Amino acid sequence: MQAIHNYYGELVFTKKVMEQKLSKNIYKKLVAVIDNVEPLDQSIAGEVAHAMKEWALENGTTHFTHWFQPQRGGTAQKHDSFIDYGDNGEIIERFSASQLVQSEPDASSFPSGGIRSTFEARGYTAWDPTSPVFLLESGRTKTLVIPSVFLSWTGEVLDLKTPLLRSLTVLNEKVIALQKLLGNKNAKQVKVFAGIEQEYFLLSKDLVASRPDITVTGRTLFGNKPAKGQQMEEHYFGNIRENILEFMEEVDNTLYRKGIPVKTRHNEVAPNQFELAPLHQEVNLAIDNNLQIMEVLKKVADKHNMVALLHEKPFAGINGSGKHFNWSIGDNTGANYFEPSKSPLKNISFLIAVSAVLFGVKKFGGILRASVADAGNDHRLGANEAPPAIMSVYLGEYVSNLLDSIEKARTIDEKEVNEITLGVQNLPKVNKDYSDRNRTSPVAFTGNKFEFRALGASSNPSEAGTVLNFIAAYGFNEIYNRIESKKGNVDVKQKALEVVKEIISETKNIRFEKNGYSQDWHKEAEKRGLPNAKNTPEALKLFLSQDVVNSLAKFNILNERELKSKVEIKLENYIKTKEIEYKYAIKIVNTLILPAILKQIDKVSKTAKNLVELNLKSDIFVKEIKTLVELYEDISKYNSELDKFVTIAHSQLAETAKEFASKGVEVLDTLRQKVDAVEDLVSGEFWPLTSYQKLLNTF
Repeated sequence: MQAIHNYYGELVFTKKVMEQKLSKNIYKKLVAVIDNVEPLDQSIAGEVAHAMKEWALENGTTHFTHWFQPQRGGTAQKHDSFIDYGDNGEIIERFSASQLVQSEPDASSFPSGGIRSTFEARGYTAWDPTSPVFLLESGRTKTLVIPSVFLSWTGEVLDLKTPLLRSLTVLNEKVIALQKLLGNKNAKQVKVFAGIEQEYFLLSKDLVASRPDITVTGRTLFGNKPAKGQQMEEHYFGNIRENILEFMEEVDNTLYRKGIPVKTRHNEVAPNQFELAPLHQEVNLAIDNNLQIMEVLKKVADKHNMVALLHEKPFAGINGSGKHFNWSIGDNTGANYFEPSKSPLKNISFLIAVSAVLFGVKKFGGILRASVADAGNDHRLGANEAPPAIMSVYLGEYVSNLLDSIEKARTIDEKEVNEITLGVQNLPKVNKDYSDRNRTSPVAFTGNKFEFRALGASSNPSEAGTVLNFIAAYGFNEIYNRIESKKGNVDVKQKALEVVKEIISETKNIRFEKNGYSQDWHKEAEKRGLPNAKNTPEALKLFLSQDVVNSLAKFNILNERELKSKVEIKLENYIKTKEIEYKYAIKIVNTLILPAILKQIDKVSKTAKNLVELNLKSDIFVKEIKTLVELYEDISKYNSELDKFVTIAHSQLAETAKEFASKGVEVLDTLRQKVDAVEDLVSGEFWPLTSYQKLLNTF
């Protein structure tokens, strides 16, 4: 087998390839766009497009596509071939600057949340040069993929990447302004880094074929807890079975060829659950890579006669799957603002950065929760496997004590500044290991970064990344304004620490160092006035407070129309997801569950009749028949109730979503309890759904 470095990134239009294919001047300008986010010089697009086409053709590519992130979830693409007519009518391969920079897919079938009318079908994709072009392989077919944003014909957001890029722009503006105020002349460009861990389940494709609920909804609508689930805790970090390791190896090799630096692979807590994690990269690239990782997991699993499940809660009673978003802020000098240093200025930057995050979470913790809200994640958040829906921050003992000591300081003078920065300098370099990571916290400081743990496994991380960047930008802006407003000839570092002291005091209510799973924390959080949206419709309402609307518009991330359309789309997606689940549950009960119960009743009845004819006791069989009949009646009752609920016409989107999240969930949960109870009473020859025990103990 080849060493990884020999084929790493071979499917990517890397800087190395660019340098070979482009003139020095064009290469320099393009790298400036990529590294420094400088505006694209349109005059270079023609040569860049030609170089991309030549590289693509050399690799056997016939088509190109603009690859974007519609708000419906997942990714989208429309393929066009390179062929065109030449001057004499012959067929040639051509890829122009205009084709690279912009495409015009039909936007009529993508959700817009009312931004455009049905007849206004035009939408535009525009090349995002900060994320590298790559080749997509499907069998012998290769396609040149151009990461892009997606906008309406009036220029409004139709995707999830555009707000992310806007949030990076405003974060850069606010951080660099503050660094200049502090006297840092070297910081020119903010760099946001992310490491996005991905959890998933693997199941036998043959067994999934016998579970229509998984095939249609991505999760089990019914299923009794297995006798042996995860209670032995033997799967987590256990030995990886040979067939799984072969799957993981192909996933890794596929991702390496795509230039995606996956680092870690291991068994997760639940049976048949696994995780992979990449090295950290700049956030836009890390998110694009995570979207590719999800696609690769599914594609490679299919080749190995498996199904990769990315649903947040495929099985009741065992852990679901999340996506931990490790997030840090630095700049072009190599500084990480969440990492202490020997430099007093950098240590003040550390305290400011932590304070900015604290202030942002206090102000907009509700929309941080809303950024991870969807039907799948509602099953997972708040269970003893994922953080609660309450957005709090865990700092760890050392940092927490450090902030408390700053808050208690009577005055901030030059001597105090030196002592504080020395205290930060002495922050243990193994901070991520010296204290518990507190896996119950949604936002945890883990040494030199924050880990946002509330994302669902199937989510597009762009939404969470956008909000993390926004709340940090808001915090940095607040700190800048407070420093500027302080009078007197006091040193700016002293003023900065005075502001940090104020913010530490103001944000104590969102710091929590204990068990986030406990009911005591829910009661305490309510006393502290922290939002605790239990489901998606409740969470999405938090986007629409006037303060949120005004702030997102002021920071040029989403204007009011774009924000309201986003909420409408997410509500529509929620309703459609729940409606599919409810309707398919009804179908499964009517066509599979109830007939199975009747077969069991018939079998037991015949046995009881035979015993009576032989003058033997049949009481136990009569009792079993009675239990089965009662369950049959209950299941029929709740199935009819669910059917009536789904067919009711609801007038308003928000009201429908609220009903689906409350009454609908309640009825389906009750129906599930009855079906799961009868599963243990029906013979295996009659029961139509493969059991949890078999699904989860295949590998």
